[in-house]
Amino acid sequence: MSWGNRSCKLSTGDGHVIYLDSAQWLENSVMHKYTHPSTFVVAAECTSGDTHITVQKIITIQEPVTEIGVIRCYAGNLLFHATNCKALYGAAFQIQMEAKAGTNVTYRIQSHNMLLSSLSVVRGNVPHNMTVTPEMMTQLRSGCHLLMLYASNMVTVPEVSTELQIREMMLNTMVEAVKEAPTNTPEEVHVTTRGLTAIVQKGTELSSSAQEKASLLLANLSSSLLHMYENKTAENKKEIYIAASSIVEGASNILDYSFSSSISDALLVALQNIQSALLAFLDVDEDPTVIQQANICLSVQRLKPSDLNKEPLKISNCTSCFTFSLPRLPSRIFPSEDPVDVRILNLEKNPFSWNERGDISGAVGALSLTTHDGSNIPVQNLDDKIEILMPNLNGQQVNTSVLNLRNYSTVGLDVPSDDNILLLKMVPSKDPLPFKVFLGYMGYPTETNYVAMTEMPQQQGTTQAERYTWMLDPKTFNGKTGTYYLVVRPIVGPGIKSINATLSITPVTTSCKFWHESILDWSTYGCVVGVNTTPLVTQCLCNHLTFFGRSFFVTPNLVDPSRTAELFGTFTQNPVVVCFVGALFVTYLLVVLLARRKDVKDLAKLKVTILEDNNLMDEYRYLLCVSTGYRRGASTSSRVTITLLGTDGNSEPHHLTDKKKCLFERGAVDRFLLTTPLSLGELQGIRLWHSNSGSHPAWYVGSVTVQDLQTDQKWHFLCNSWLAIDMVDCSLDKVFPASTEIDLKRFSNMFFMKATRDFNDGHLWYSVINRPPSSTFTCVQRVSCCFSLLLCTMLTSIMFYGIPTDPSDQVMEMGPFEFNWQQFMIGIQSSLIMFPVNFLIVSIFRKTRPREMSCCKRKKEKPHALEQESSSQTANTTMKSNVTLDIIISDIIRIIHSLAKGVTSDIPCTESEPGPGPQVDINAVLSVVDDLIRQNNKTSDNSTSKTQPQLPDGSASVHPGETVQGTEKKSNKTLYLYRQLCHIDTKIILLGPSGFPSPHSYSLALQQVRGMKGLLEHQLFTSSSISLDELNQKNLSPADSTDGGQKKRACCHGGLPWWFIFVGWLLVVATSVVAGYFTMLYGLKFGKQRSIDWLVSLLVSFFQSNLIIQPLKVLCLALFFALVIKKVEEEDSQNMAFIINDVNPDYSKDQHVRRNTNLYQPLPPADIEKMKRNRIMEQKAFALLKEILMYLGFMCMLMVVAYAQRDPTAFYLNQHIVNSFSGGTSDTMSLGDVFNWVNTSLLSNLYGAYPGFITDGNSKLVGNARLRQLRVKNNLCHAPGPMLHIVPGCQALYSWDAEDTGSYDPGWNYPFWDNISTNTPSPWRYQTQAQLKASYIWGTMALYRAGGFVAELGPDLQNASSTLEYLFINKWLDVYTRALFAEFTVYNANVNLFCIATFLLETTATGTFQFHTELHSIRLYQTTDGLFIFVAAAEIIYLLFILYYMFMQGKLMKQHRWGYFRSKWNLLELSIILLTWSAVGVFIKRSLLGDRDITYYQNHKNEFASFYDTATTDSQLQYLIAFLVLLSTVKLWHLLRLNPSMNIITGTLRRAWNDIASFLVVLVIMLMAYSIVSNVIYGWKLYSYKTLLDALMTIISLQLGNFNYDEIMDFTPLLGGLLFSSCIVFMSFMVLSLLVSVILVAFSQEKKSYKPSEEEEVVDLILNKLCSYLGVKYKDREDSTNRLNNSPN
Repeated sequence: MSWGNRSCKLSTGDGHVIYLDSAQWLENSVMHKYTHPSTFVVAAECTSGDTHITVQKIITIQEPVTEIGVIRCYAGNLLFHATNCKALYGAAFQIQMEAKAGTNVTYRIQSHNMLLSSLSVVRGNVPHNMTVTPEMMTQLRSGCHLLMLYASNMVTVPEVSTELQIREMMLNTMVEAVKEAPTNTPEEVHVTTRGLTAIVQKGTELSSSAQEKASLLLANLSSSLLHMYENKTAENKKEIYIAASSIVEGASNILDYSFSSSISDALLVALQNIQSALLAFLDVDEDPTVIQQANICLSVQRLKPSDLNKEPLKISNCTSCFTFSLPRLPSRIFPSEDPVDVRILNLEKNPFSWNERGDISGAVGALSLTTHDGSNIPVQNLDDKIEILMPNLNGQQVNTSVLNLRNYSTVGLDVPSDDNILLLKMVPSKDPLPFKVFLGYMGYPTETNYVAMTEMPQQQGTTQAERYTWMLDPKTFNGKTGTYYLVVRPIVGPGIKSINATLSITPVTTSCKFWHESILDWSTYGCVVGVNTTPLVTQCLCNHLTFFGRSFFVTPNLVDPSRTAELFGTFTQNPVVVCFVGALFVTYLLVVLLARRKDVKDLAKLKVTILEDNNLMDEYRYLLCVSTGYRRGASTSSRVTITLLGTDGNSEPHHLTDKKKCLFERGAVDRFLLTTPLSLGELQGIRLWHSNSGSHPAWYVGSVTVQDLQTDQKWHFLCNSWLAIDMVDCSLDKVFPASTEIDLKRFSNMFFMKATRDFNDGHLWYSVINRPPSSTFTCVQRVSCCFSLLLCTMLTSIMFYGIPTDPSDQVMEMGPFEFNWQQFMIGIQSSLIMFPVNFLIVSIFRKTRPREMSCCKRKKEKPHALEQESSSQTANTTMKSNVTLDIIISDIIRIIHSLAKGVTSDIPCTESEPGPGPQVDINAVLSVVDDLIRQNNKTSDNSTSKTQPQLPDGSASVHPGETVQGTEKKSNKTLYLYRQLCHIDTKIILLGPSGFPSPHSYSLALQQVRGMKGLLEHQLFTSSSISLDELNQKNLSPADSTDGGQKKRACCHGGLPWWFIFVGWLLVVATSVVAGYFTMLYGLKFGKQRSIDWLVSLLVSFFQSNLIIQPLKVLCLALFFALVIKKVEEEDSQNMAFIINDVNPDYSKDQHVRRNTNLYQPLPPADIEKMKRNRIMEQKAFALLKEILMYLGFMCMLMVVAYAQRDPTAFYLNQHIVNSFSGGTSDTMSLGDVFNWVNTSLLSNLYGAYPGFITDGNSKLVGNARLRQLRVKNNLCHAPGPMLHIVPGCQALYSWDAEDTGSYDPGWNYPFWDNISTNTPSPWRYQTQAQLKASYIWGTMALYRAGGFVAELGPDLQNASSTLEYLFINKWLDVYTRALFAEFTVYNANVNLFCIATFLLETTATGTFQFHTELHSIRLYQTTDGLFIFVAAAEIIYLLFILYYMFMQGKLMKQHRWGYFRSKWNLLELSIILLTWSAVGVFIKRSLLGDRDITYYQNHKNEFASFYDTATTDSQLQYLIAFLVLLSTVKLWHLLRLNPSMNIITGTLRRAWNDIASFLVVLVIMLMAYSIVSNVIYGWKLYSYKTLLDALMTIISLQLGNFNYDEIMDFTPLLGGLLFSSCIVFMSFMVLSLLVSVILVAFSQEKKSYKPSEEEEVVDLILNKLCSYLGVKYKDREDSTNRLNNSPN
């Protein structure tokens, strides 16, 4: 070609064209990169003028090989995975290989330089089998072989290779042989072991599982030796020794490369069996038997116990073996005097190397002592240490430094590890050489700044090496590694400046560890490094061979207070503990303010109320302590009245009231002072009643205690009863007898009283809230003690937090609790630290007397005489103004009543008691009093004269108490009358003559009164030693008279002086500040995370102690007290007298209390009955209103929960999917139509325009779609005989028995072999429901199983089309197909719904398929918006409602027992509860299944993701919720019983039920008759009657008026008309009309006999109160009832 105008272009064959217009040379090079391998036609075309040249060449672009791998291996008929390839000797061996990429690939297999096989293929990414011929396999010897697999082509440099290990089956064969034919002789064991030893010689050729099998085989072989020494001859001993040596050799080989715990355990078992077998042939004191192999040396010997410590125990001729020197062992260790077997084991390799924490280097040794039968002898907790010498043949680098103490004395040390012992071996040039050694970190130490310091030589030690050895444990370094500096300072005498001496220092780093079998780890507890340790030998001193102990006390964590500023400088990084302690101090101050307010309230509660209705003339005092119970609603707002019932009379009713405080609160104790004229004698009971007034009148009285303040005698009344009209026995008035000692010591009372007292006063934390007001231990003091105790607890907890637990401690279990000895000791130490101080503080606060109780302060100054005179004048003036003649006469009549109670005379009391009024003569009344007094004296004298002579001599001393008591009673009564007459005399004088009808009457009254006073004075003077001053003294008020005795007792009460209170507060402040300060230091030292962990553990233990342990302790103590001690504790009332004087000083005034007759008498029975009825009606009204409101709330929550489980958009999503995929379907589809639908509608919608989404791209396809078909077996259907020549065969209908479950080749051909792999999925192999994770489906024709033949369509349209083409070609669908399912799952993120879609095409063997769909939408991801929170709250509230209803139904069930199940409403409630909990269980199951299915999909995105189990469970949940809503809605009928009309309707149905049931039976019979007839006549022709069920529904529709007459008249006009006309006449006109008539008659009868129920009255009450509250007039129900009765039917 000329050099003229030339142009060239190059076509590369892949669409690229390269122009070469600018080429200046004849030759030109062009480089082009192809994007994919293939065969290309390269064409070059050049044009110059008229010359045109074209050149073409075909080139092949190859793909390089990137990676190759082995899929599986074949040995004979066996299949193995690539990780466990095995071969058979002399048999062919196949390897299936595959390259990730590459074309024109050449494979080859080599063993070292031997070529075993080769293969060339076109495509490398297709699996290919390579065969190694039996001849080549024979050349490979037995054992494990490493094969090299190579893959290469022309463009792969270097070639790709991989390794493959194959193990021949000899090991498995050997294991199976031993199992089938166990070894019975030592020779057989030896032969087997030699073969096994050859196999396990190279560990790199064995897998871990093979190593484990080999080790287990060695253990089995060693175990067989234990039963082969029946004849203990020398020959047998030699054979056993040879066999044992071979086993040890095999174990040694495996130990050399084993790193598995299971292998180590098996080898140790084998070695233990070997030692037992060798010991069987040994006698006492015979030379030890030793076996030595490369990595294992063992020795056994039988010695007497006394010979164990005579010489060291070691393996002879073994330089690397350990040496054990036992001390003299105590006799308790040995079970008997029999010889002891000594077993020594030395392993050159660590058998526990799989545990990397121990950092063990070198050999491992063990010594154990056993009995003759092999039982282990535990050696532990020895007083004398066992010396173990461990040689270090490898040695370590020894750096010996020689210091000249005259010139220099420093040396640097390198500490590489912080968990080893550092020994400094020092050798002085002369001995003794005293000096000090200082150790410093990262700098030279000084005498004041050092890490550690000691003086040499040490005092303990017998040799120079021991005295000049300094041992530093790991704690010295505080975890710091690196360079340390050693400074040696000689100790010289005065005047000596230097010494001429040298010192050589050799550092040795070592440790002593042992293998702890219980925790499977290395430990150092119980073992220490000895001072005789050298760089070549480590001396270990241990106190055990198996277990070991530790010191008694645990050393706590330490903190340096001098680092306060440094620690608080880290506050910003760790503010946890400091902020917590600060918050506790602030909280304490706030709680103290509240506690102070409570103390003030308790002080008011401590006051003893002097009753206002006490008569000022009554001087006999009783102290009442009324305790209100702890039950809910125990307090009362009613006015309570009490009467004391005694042997000598009863007290007047007294109203228990106090205007200054609230009485009878829940759990409170109220105290009252009640006075009577005279002693009531022995109290037999009390009478309590109240007025049933106020907002909460019911009262639960716990107990009442009455104390006679004159004799200090107490009576207890255990009431424990309700005084209420609506509780228990509905009584407001009760008499409670006095409790005996047996009653007080009854278990229930003792347990309750002790537990209550301990909780309220003994439990420090609980008593803060509910302390007894009478206690001197105030609420503020209790809060302070709690605060101090909490801070001390925090300090002791943080001191011992994180102390390393000794792993050798045995764990003790007590039920669910576990603890070890160290935890127990920490608890004791913490208690020893906290208990004394806190106990001292609490005791000081409890025992210290209040300052006001000091005896020296009790005296009070008397008023001056002038003040007394003025006050007396004022009192006289006031009294004179208040005294009238009527008042005097009423007082005299009161005296007559008191005299008449104890006098039996002929004077009738009623006649001699004139009524008060102006017409009554005071002189006559006084005459009656005079007669009664004289009669009383006469009766007493007669009784005395009659009884006194009858007493024999000396009998006065027999019963002196009775005489004294009678005399004392008489004297008290006479004294009472005398003071009453003095009171009358004073009033008569104050009234004067002007207040009397005449002056003569005034004089006569004075004369009568003073005459009676003289008579009584004579009796008092002669019967007792009472002086005239005592008779004339003024009466004391009840408070004053009470205070004297109480103060006298209180002054004698023991206790600490009042100023001890300051000591207690000083201790509280000191302990709180110190504990809080050190707690903060510990927290700052711990770091943030550790502080948080400690704080969490502290809070958990705190609440556990105060909420569980302490209450249990109180209850157990109360139980012990009630069952064993049985001592009644009296309440201490020492503080009451002071508060009485201080609070109620005005009761000394003389005032007259008018009694209200209604208050001091119990309510009449008629009023009580009326109150009971009103109260019961109010309770029922409240209960009814509560029931209605609660059920409305329950229904609201149920509706929210029910509708939250359904999404309204689910219907539209399902409808959209159905409409999209149902195109091209009809009711009569052939097989071709089915394939056409799958190819068009199904695929086009499954794989839409958006990859991974269906249809329009809104729903994501989850996993792959799949086709599943169900087939029937052939030859199950036979044509009738006459038709066989026409129709040779037929196909059966679908049934579970006829379903085909076989496996086939493509085209439904039977396979040529039976062992088809079941792991590889195939559309021609039947898969079960468990494999497919599908569910049963109800079709139009039948119920279909969940198995079948499955073909997955793949992730894209191309794979799906090729799959369908493959199925179509091989006729996957044929005449035996009965159902085809198209299954897939989509997720629509717009509505957050999963839709599980199933499209069913089923046939009845008629050749046509019918289309059926089943879709289920479900929400598996809950939304996190506000609606979700609302729904979650509704679900929780609904479950709370259910728990409430369960509690109520449980109470009803307990109350009615089996009668509970007779009520239909109870059964309805029970059904709702059961359905609810079933729904909860199904909901949990659905959540778990949903999580499982989503997890499976995320891990297998290219497979079919089955959500059928989740969908089925969701359907079950919906059904349960639907029925739950149904039953709950039906229950509304029960609430409608409040409406009269609904009650009448209910009564009508109940009345007419028998007739209705009869008509329903007739109706059902007629419906079934006409359904059967219509199905028989029209079932083969008309769609509405094709089945009996369809015919039944059509007949029912006929009664409702929905009927297609045209199809009947078109088919059979005459027969159809007669049939359905008769149906209408008989059923609609006759049966249904009669049924309605029956109901109407029953309705009329029910309306006539209707009576309003009690619940309707309750509704009237509710509406009446509501209308009254709103101011609306309410019509009575009687008007409505009358109007209803008068209305027409």
